[in-house]
Amino acid sequence: MIPLAQSRRIVVKLGTGVLTSGIGQLDTERIARLCAQVDELRRRGIEVVVVSSGAVGLGMGKLGLKKRPRDLSMLQACAAVGQSILINTWQRGFDPFGVHVAQILLTREDLRARHRHNAVFNTVERLLANGAVPIVNENDTVSAAEIKFGDNDTLSALVASVINADLLFILSNIPGLIDKKGTGEVVPQVASITPDIEAMAGGTEHQTSVGGMVSKLSAARIAQRAGCGVVIGSGRDDSLFTRLLQGERLGTYFVPNELPVKSHKRWIAIQDHTVGRLHLDEGACEAVQLRGKSLLSAGIRRVEGDFEAGDILGLVDPAGRLIAQGQTGLDRETVDTLLGNRGKEPAAVVVHRDHLVLLNP
Repeated sequence: MIPLAQSRRIVVKLGTGVLTSGIGQLDTERIARLCAQVDELRRRGIEVVVVSSGAVGLGMGKLGLKKRPRDLSMLQACAAVGQSILINTWQRGFDPFGVHVAQILLTREDLRARHRHNAVFNTVERLLANGAVPIVNENDTVSAAEIKFGDNDTLSALVASVINADLLFILSNIPGLIDKKGTGEVVPQVASITPDIEAMAGGTEHQTSVGGMVSKLSAARIAQRAGCGVVIGSGRDDSLFTRLLQGERLGTYFVPNELPVKSHKRWIAIQDHTVGRLHLDEGACEAVQLRGKSLLSAGIRRVEGDFEAGDILGLVDPAGRLIAQGQTGLDRETVDTLLGNRGKEPAAVVVHRDHLVLLNP
Protein backbone atom coordinates (compact mmCIF):
# COMPACT_ATOMS: atom_id res chain seq x y z
CA MET A 1 0.00 0.00 0.00
CA ILE A 2 1.23 3.51 -0.83
CA PRO A 3 1.75 5.30 2.54
CA LEU A 4 0.24 8.64 1.54
CA ALA A 5 -1.84 9.05 4.70
CA GLN A 6 1.29 8.60 6.82
CA SER A 7 3.34 11.11 4.83
CA ARG A 8 4.36 14.46 6.24
CA ARG A 9 5.67 15.99 3.02
CA ILE A 10 5.32 15.06 -0.65
CA VAL A 11 6.46 16.34 -4.03
CA VAL A 12 4.06 16.21 -6.98
CA LYS A 13 5.60 16.41 -10.45
CA LEU A 14 3.23 17.17 -13.32
CA GLY A 15 4.19 16.66 -16.94
CA THR A 16 3.39 18.93 -19.85
CA GLY A 17 0.94 16.38 -21.25
CA VAL A 18 -1.13 16.58 -18.08
CA LEU A 19 -1.20 20.37 -17.88
CA THR A 20 -1.89 21.21 -21.52
CA SER A 21 -4.60 20.41 -24.03
CA GLY A 22 -2.36 21.21 -26.99
CA ILE A 23 0.80 23.12 -27.82
CA GLY A 24 0.60 26.44 -25.99
CA GLN A 25 -2.80 25.71 -24.43
CA LEU A 26 -2.99 25.19 -20.70
CA ASP A 27 -5.81 22.97 -19.45
CA THR A 28 -6.99 25.40 -16.79
CA GLU A 29 -9.84 23.14 -15.69
CA ARG A 30 -7.46 20.28 -14.96
CA ILE A 31 -5.10 22.64 -13.12
CA ALA A 32 -8.04 23.85 -11.02
CA ARG A 33 -8.91 20.24 -10.13
CA LEU A 34 -5.28 19.51 -9.28
CA CYS A 35 -5.24 22.54 -7.00
CA ALA A 36 -8.34 21.21 -5.25
CA GLN A 37 -6.59 17.87 -4.67
CA VAL A 38 -3.51 19.61 -3.30
CA ASP A 39 -5.71 21.67 -0.98
CA GLU A 40 -7.32 18.45 0.30
CA LEU A 41 -3.89 17.05 1.11
CA ARG A 42 -2.89 20.26 2.87
CA ARG A 43 -6.04 20.16 5.01
CA ARG A 44 -5.02 16.66 6.08
CA GLY A 45 -1.68 18.03 7.28
CA ILE A 46 0.42 16.92 4.29
CA GLU A 47 2.84 19.55 2.96
CA VAL A 48 2.99 19.69 -0.86
CA VAL A 49 5.62 20.97 -3.25
CA VAL A 50 4.69 21.02 -6.95
CA VAL A 51 7.20 20.53 -9.76
CA SER A 52 5.48 21.87 -12.85
CA SER A 53 6.50 21.42 -16.47
CA GLY A 54 4.93 23.45 -19.25
CA ALA A 55 6.90 26.67 -19.68
CA VAL A 56 8.62 25.69 -22.94
CA GLY A 57 5.41 24.25 -24.38
CA LEU A 58 3.48 27.40 -23.51
CA GLY A 59 6.15 29.55 -25.10
CA MET A 60 6.06 27.42 -28.23
CA GLY A 61 2.35 28.10 -28.56
CA LYS A 62 2.70 31.84 -28.01
CA LEU A 63 5.52 32.04 -30.56
CA GLY A 64 3.64 29.95 -33.13
CA LEU A 65 5.89 26.86 -33.08
CA LYS A 66 4.49 23.40 -33.81
CA LYS A 67 7.55 21.34 -32.86
CA ARG A 68 10.01 21.60 -29.99
CA PRO A 69 12.98 23.68 -31.29
CA ARG A 70 16.43 22.17 -31.46
CA ASP A 71 18.11 25.56 -31.27
CA LEU A 72 19.12 26.27 -27.67
CA SER A 73 18.47 30.00 -27.74
CA MET A 74 14.99 29.38 -29.15
CA LEU A 75 14.24 26.93 -26.34
CA GLN A 76 15.37 29.54 -23.86
CA ALA A 77 13.14 32.12 -25.52
CA CYS A 78 10.16 29.75 -25.30
CA ALA A 79 10.83 29.18 -21.61
CA ALA A 80 11.06 32.92 -20.97
CA VAL A 81 7.70 33.54 -22.64
CA GLY A 82 5.94 30.60 -21.04
CA GLN A 83 7.13 30.71 -17.42
CA SER A 84 5.19 33.82 -16.36
CA ILE A 85 2.00 32.40 -17.90
CA LEU A 86 2.55 29.12 -16.08
CA ILE A 87 3.05 30.58 -12.60
CA ASN A 88 0.12 32.98 -12.97
CA THR A 89 -2.13 30.09 -13.97
CA TRP A 90 -1.11 28.15 -10.87
CA GLN A 91 -1.88 31.17 -8.68
CA ARG A 92 -5.33 31.53 -10.20
CA GLY A 93 -5.93 27.82 -9.58
CA PHE A 94 -5.11 28.19 -5.87
CA ASP A 95 -6.93 31.51 -5.37
CA PRO A 96 -10.29 29.86 -4.44
CA PHE A 97 -8.51 28.18 -1.52
CA GLY A 98 -6.74 31.30 -0.29
CA VAL A 99 -3.34 29.76 -1.00
CA HIS A 100 -0.29 31.70 -2.22
CA VAL A 101 2.17 30.06 -4.62
CA ALA A 102 5.91 30.69 -4.67
CA GLN A 103 7.96 30.35 -7.85
CA ILE A 104 11.31 28.54 -7.52
CA LEU A 105 13.47 28.17 -10.64
CA LEU A 106 16.45 25.82 -10.31
CA THR A 107 19.34 24.38 -12.27
CA ARG A 108 21.18 21.19 -11.41
CA GLU A 109 24.11 23.29 -10.22
CA ASP A 110 21.86 24.69 -7.49
CA LEU A 111 21.61 21.18 -6.07
CA ARG A 112 25.17 20.03 -6.73
CA ALA A 113 26.84 22.75 -4.65
CA ARG A 114 26.42 22.01 -0.95
CA HIS A 115 25.75 25.60 0.17
CA ARG A 116 23.18 26.17 -2.59
CA HIS A 117 21.59 22.81 -1.79
CA ASN A 118 21.16 24.01 1.81
CA ALA A 119 19.74 27.35 0.64
CA VAL A 120 17.05 25.58 -1.39
CA PHE A 121 16.13 23.46 1.64
CA ASN A 122 15.89 26.50 3.93
CA THR A 123 13.77 28.47 1.45
CA VAL A 124 11.29 25.63 0.97
CA GLU A 125 11.10 25.10 4.75
CA ARG A 126 10.15 28.76 5.27
CA LEU A 127 7.60 28.75 2.46
CA LEU A 128 5.84 25.63 3.74
CA ALA A 129 5.90 26.93 7.31
CA ASN A 130 4.10 30.05 6.09
CA GLY A 131 1.41 28.17 4.18
CA ALA A 132 2.66 28.74 0.62
CA VAL A 133 2.83 26.11 -2.11
CA PRO A 134 6.23 26.14 -3.85
CA ILE A 135 5.97 25.72 -7.64
CA VAL A 136 9.33 24.47 -8.93
CA ASN A 137 10.60 24.36 -12.50
CA GLU A 138 13.96 24.22 -14.21
CA ASN A 139 15.44 27.63 -14.95
CA ASP A 140 15.46 26.87 -18.65
CA THR A 141 15.90 30.51 -19.67
CA VAL A 142 19.51 30.65 -18.46
CA SER A 143 20.43 26.98 -18.16
CA ALA A 144 21.94 25.47 -21.30
CA ALA A 145 22.77 21.94 -20.15
CA GLU A 146 19.43 21.46 -18.39
CA ILE A 147 17.44 22.14 -21.54
CA LYS A 148 19.57 19.91 -23.72
CA PHE A 149 19.90 16.97 -21.33
CA GLY A 150 17.56 17.66 -18.43
CA ASP A 151 14.02 16.76 -17.58
CA ASN A 152 11.67 17.62 -14.74
CA ASP A 153 11.43 13.99 -13.65
CA THR A 154 15.04 14.16 -12.54
CA LEU A 155 14.54 17.62 -11.07
CA SER A 156 11.59 16.41 -9.04
CA ALA A 157 13.64 13.54 -7.61
CA LEU A 158 16.43 15.92 -6.65
CA VAL A 159 13.96 18.33 -5.03
CA ALA A 160 12.27 15.48 -3.13
CA SER A 161 15.66 14.37 -1.87
CA VAL A 162 16.78 17.88 -0.87
CA ILE A 163 13.65 18.68 1.14
CA ASN A 164 13.45 15.22 2.73
CA ALA A 165 10.06 14.34 1.23
CA ASP A 166 8.37 11.08 2.14
CA LEU A 167 6.85 10.51 -1.30
CA LEU A 168 7.41 11.74 -4.84
CA PHE A 169 4.50 11.53 -7.28
CA ILE A 170 5.50 11.60 -10.96
CA LEU A 171 2.22 12.13 -12.80
CA SER A 172 1.76 12.03 -16.55
CA ASN A 173 -0.64 10.60 -19.15
CA ILE A 174 0.21 7.00 -18.27
CA PRO A 175 -1.19 5.05 -15.29
CA GLY A 176 2.17 3.65 -14.16
CA LEU A 177 4.99 1.37 -15.28
CA ILE A 178 3.42 -1.05 -17.75
CA ASP A 179 4.79 -4.56 -18.25
CA LYS A 180 4.60 -4.37 -22.04
CA LYS A 181 6.53 -7.60 -22.58
CA GLY A 182 4.59 -9.58 -20.01
CA THR A 183 1.13 -9.07 -18.55
CA GLY A 184 0.48 -5.73 -20.25
CA GLU A 185 -0.72 -4.45 -16.88
CA VAL A 186 0.60 -1.77 -14.55
CA VAL A 187 3.33 -3.11 -12.25
CA PRO A 188 1.98 -2.35 -8.74
CA GLN A 189 5.26 -2.25 -6.81
CA VAL A 190 8.99 -2.17 -7.51
CA ALA A 191 11.48 -2.91 -4.75
CA SER A 192 14.58 -2.45 -6.89
CA ILE A 193 15.14 -1.12 -10.41
CA THR A 194 16.64 -4.18 -12.09
CA PRO A 195 17.56 -4.67 -15.78
CA ASP A 196 14.16 -6.38 -16.24
CA ILE A 197 12.39 -3.29 -14.89
CA GLU A 198 14.50 -1.02 -17.10
CA ALA A 199 13.55 -3.10 -20.14
CA MET A 200 9.92 -2.07 -19.64
CA ALA A 201 10.75 1.62 -20.17
CA GLY A 202 10.34 3.61 -23.35
CA GLY A 203 10.84 7.21 -24.46
CA THR A 204 8.29 9.86 -25.43
CA GLU A 205 6.96 11.06 -28.75
CA HIS A 206 5.15 14.10 -27.31
CA GLN A 207 6.33 17.24 -29.09
CA THR A 208 6.53 19.36 -25.93
CA SER A 209 7.89 16.71 -23.57
CA VAL A 210 11.34 15.47 -22.64
CA GLY A 211 12.16 11.93 -21.54
CA GLY A 212 9.48 9.33 -20.92
CA MET A 213 9.52 6.22 -18.76
CA VAL A 214 13.33 6.06 -19.03
CA SER A 215 13.67 9.39 -17.25
CA LYS A 216 11.00 8.42 -14.72
CA LEU A 217 12.90 5.29 -13.74
CA SER A 218 16.09 7.31 -13.45
CA ALA A 219 14.29 9.76 -11.18
CA ALA A 220 12.84 6.91 -9.11
CA ARG A 221 16.34 5.50 -8.61
CA ILE A 222 17.62 8.85 -7.30
CA ALA A 223 14.70 9.27 -4.91
CA GLN A 224 14.84 5.66 -3.66
CA ARG A 225 18.54 6.09 -2.93
CA ALA A 226 17.77 9.13 -0.79
CA GLY A 227 15.07 7.31 1.20
CA CYS A 228 12.03 8.71 -0.64
CA GLY A 229 9.24 6.51 -2.03
CA VAL A 230 8.05 7.17 -5.59
CA VAL A 231 4.68 6.77 -7.29
CA ILE A 232 4.40 6.85 -11.08
CA GLY A 233 0.78 7.38 -11.96
CA SER A 234 -1.88 9.22 -13.92
CA GLY A 235 -2.23 12.97 -13.66
CA ARG A 236 -5.58 12.72 -15.43
CA ASP A 237 -7.23 10.99 -12.47
CA ASP A 238 -9.06 13.82 -10.71
CA SER A 239 -9.51 11.73 -7.57
CA LEU A 240 -6.09 10.09 -7.46
CA PHE A 241 -5.06 11.34 -4.02
CA THR A 242 -8.49 10.78 -2.51
CA ARG A 243 -8.48 7.18 -3.72
CA LEU A 244 -4.95 6.61 -2.43
CA LEU A 245 -5.93 8.00 0.96
CA GLN A 246 -8.78 5.47 0.96
CA GLY A 247 -6.28 2.64 0.48
CA GLU A 248 -6.69 1.90 -3.23
CA ARG A 249 -3.72 0.55 -5.17
CA LEU A 250 -3.02 2.91 -8.06
CA GLY A 251 0.05 3.50 -10.18
CA THR A 252 3.45 1.95 -9.55
CA TYR A 253 5.02 2.34 -6.12
CA PHE A 254 8.83 2.30 -5.86
CA VAL A 255 9.82 1.32 -2.35
CA PRO A 256 12.44 3.63 -0.74
CA ASN A 257 15.72 2.58 0.80
CA GLU A 258 14.79 1.51 4.32
CA LEU A 259 18.01 2.77 5.88
CA PRO A 260 17.69 6.26 7.40
CA VAL A 261 19.55 8.84 5.33
CA LYS A 262 20.99 11.94 6.99
CA SER A 263 20.91 15.30 5.23
CA HIS A 264 24.58 15.26 4.27
CA LYS A 265 24.33 11.72 2.90
CA ARG A 266 21.21 12.64 0.89
CA TRP A 267 23.26 15.35 -0.78
CA ILE A 268 25.96 12.80 -1.63
CA ALA A 269 23.39 10.26 -2.83
CA ILE A 270 21.74 12.55 -5.37
CA GLN A 271 24.93 13.75 -7.05
CA ASP A 272 24.69 12.64 -10.68
CA HIS A 273 28.24 13.66 -11.53
CA THR A 274 31.36 12.28 -9.87
CA VAL A 275 34.83 13.72 -10.41
CA GLY A 276 36.60 10.36 -10.32
CA ARG A 277 36.38 6.68 -9.43
CA LEU A 278 38.10 4.40 -6.96
CA HIS A 279 38.33 0.72 -7.96
CA LEU A 280 38.21 -1.53 -4.90
CA ASP A 281 39.35 -5.04 -4.12
CA GLU A 282 37.02 -7.70 -2.71
CA GLY A 283 38.03 -7.03 0.88
CA ALA A 284 37.29 -3.32 0.62
CA CYS A 285 33.91 -4.03 -0.98
CA GLU A 286 32.98 -6.34 1.87
CA ALA A 287 34.11 -3.81 4.47
CA VAL A 288 32.16 -0.97 2.86
CA GLN A 289 29.03 -2.85 1.85
CA LEU A 290 28.56 -5.41 4.61
CA ARG A 291 30.40 -4.07 7.65
CA GLY A 292 29.74 -0.34 7.37
CA LYS A 293 33.43 0.55 7.36
CA SER A 294 35.28 3.51 5.91
CA LEU A 295 37.24 3.04 2.70
CA LEU A 296 40.98 2.68 3.42
CA SER A 297 43.77 3.22 0.92
CA ALA A 298 44.81 -0.44 1.34
CA GLY A 299 41.63 -1.58 -0.43
CA ILE A 300 42.02 0.59 -3.55
CA ARG A 301 43.31 -1.16 -6.69
CA ARG A 302 43.13 1.68 -9.17
CA VAL A 303 42.26 5.39 -9.30
CA GLU A 304 40.53 7.41 -12.04
CA GLY A 305 40.15 11.19 -12.34
CA ASP A 306 41.84 14.30 -11.01
CA PHE A 307 40.13 15.23 -7.75
CA GLU A 308 40.54 17.41 -4.69
CA ALA A 309 39.59 16.80 -1.08
CA GLY A 310 35.81 17.29 -0.77
CA ASP A 311 34.97 15.99 -4.25
CA ILE A 312 32.40 13.23 -4.83
CA LEU A 313 33.87 9.96 -6.11
CA GLY A 314 32.33 6.70 -7.32
CA LEU A 315 33.36 3.41 -5.70
CA VAL A 316 33.59 0.47 -8.11
CA ASP A 317 33.81 -3.25 -7.33
CA PRO A 318 36.12 -5.73 -9.16
CA ALA A 319 33.34 -6.54 -11.64
CA GLY A 320 33.11 -2.88 -12.67
CA ARG A 321 29.81 -2.18 -10.86
CA LEU A 322 29.30 1.18 -9.17
CA ILE A 323 28.46 0.21 -5.58
CA ALA A 324 28.72 3.51 -3.71
CA GLN A 325 29.74 7.11 -3.89
CA GLY A 326 31.29 9.31 -1.28
CA GLN A 327 33.04 12.54 -0.46
CA THR A 328 36.78 12.02 -0.29
CA GLY A 329 38.94 13.60 2.39
CA LEU A 330 42.10 13.41 0.25
CA ASP A 331 43.23 14.71 -3.14
CA ARG A 332 44.46 12.58 -6.05
CA GLU A 333 48.14 13.25 -5.39
CA THR A 334 47.88 12.12 -1.78
CA VAL A 335 45.98 8.96 -2.73
CA ASP A 336 48.58 8.12 -5.38
CA THR A 337 51.34 8.55 -2.80
CA LEU A 338 49.54 6.26 -0.37
CA LEU A 339 49.11 3.57 -3.04
CA GLY A 340 52.74 3.91 -4.05
CA ASN A 341 53.83 3.38 -0.45
CA ARG A 342 51.42 0.50 0.18
CA GLY A 343 52.89 -1.83 2.80
CA LYS A 344 55.46 0.73 3.90
CA GLU A 345 53.07 3.07 5.72
CA PRO A 346 49.78 2.51 7.60
CA ALA A 347 46.61 2.62 5.49
CA ALA A 348 44.72 5.93 5.56
CA VAL A 349 41.01 6.72 5.34
CA VAL A 350 40.20 7.93 1.83
CA VAL A 351 36.38 8.07 2.21
CA HIS A 352 34.98 8.07 5.76
CA ARG A 353 31.81 6.04 6.28
CA ASP A 354 30.00 9.20 7.46
CA HIS A 355 30.50 10.59 3.95
CA LEU A 356 29.72 7.41 2.01
CA VAL A 357 26.43 6.22 0.51
CA LEU A 358 25.74 2.71 -0.78
CA LEU A 359 23.90 2.80 -4.10
CA ASN A 360 22.35 -0.65 -3.77
CA PRO A 361 22.16 -1.32 -0.02
